[in-house]
Amino acid sequence: MSELKFEICIDSVVGASIAQQAGAHRVELCQALSVGGTTPSAAMIQHVRANCQLGLHVLLRPRGGDFCFNDEEWDIMARDVELAGEWGADGVVIGGLRDNGTVDVTRCARLIDLARPMAVTFHRAFDLCSDAHLALEELIDLGVDYVLTSGQAATAHEGRDLLRQLVDVATGRLTVLAGAGINEQNVGELVRHSGVQELHFSARSTCHVVKAVRQVNMGSDANADLVRDETDPGRVQAIMHAARSVA
Repeated sequence: MSELKFEICIDSVVGASIAQQAGAHRVELCQALSVGGTTPSAAMIQHVRANCQLGLHVLLRPRGGDFCFNDEEWDIMARDVELAGEWGADGVVIGGLRDNGTVDVTRCARLIDLARPMAVTFHRAFDLCSDAHLALEELIDLGVDYVLTSGQAATAHEGRDLLRQLVDVATGRLTVLAGAGINEQNVGELVRHSGVQELHFSARSTCHVVKAVRQVNMGSDANADLVRDETDPGRVQAIMHAARSVA
């Protein structure tokens, strides 16, 4: 079995530093992890690139919610692809679906063409596809480098059977990047059962709790203004160690 690789999902400059110190192979930079991630700011991309020597993949998703984007949203993602390349990203993380749950092949092809020579990951929109095997073949035909997936389950551990099938089919043609709910307790079995060689996780813990002088909610989550999650260096190391122990 070849060496496992680890991609840390981050939404801060602190997360980039922690991932680098832990010995991860790359980071996926995004914002708004509470909705599955959206495109980070220009300054964030540039700052992380200037201060992080790891591979830098940037999520390009103009909003939360579904993955059926309109023409303006596809245009925004196209421009974001160009800018990510100008700012030194090593890869972009993209994706989009048609209303029937199939990959929007034509529009994704446009983004992929713009992205080269950067690497391209198709994100977890894959987990909403109506036919995982068809979607995988379409992504291979498009020349996508990675597909980030939980095996169409709530967590990668729960989706390990489908992940095993995808790895077997995709080997040598595309890298299956397992992600969602990966932790210290389940990563060993996930790696052993699925055969994945690359793992994507955030390894976050609550790091700051504020006692507000006055409670005024800034969003729909009443607790979001009082707590903040951040990449946890201890958890990153623990997950990597647990994964390597069975590899």
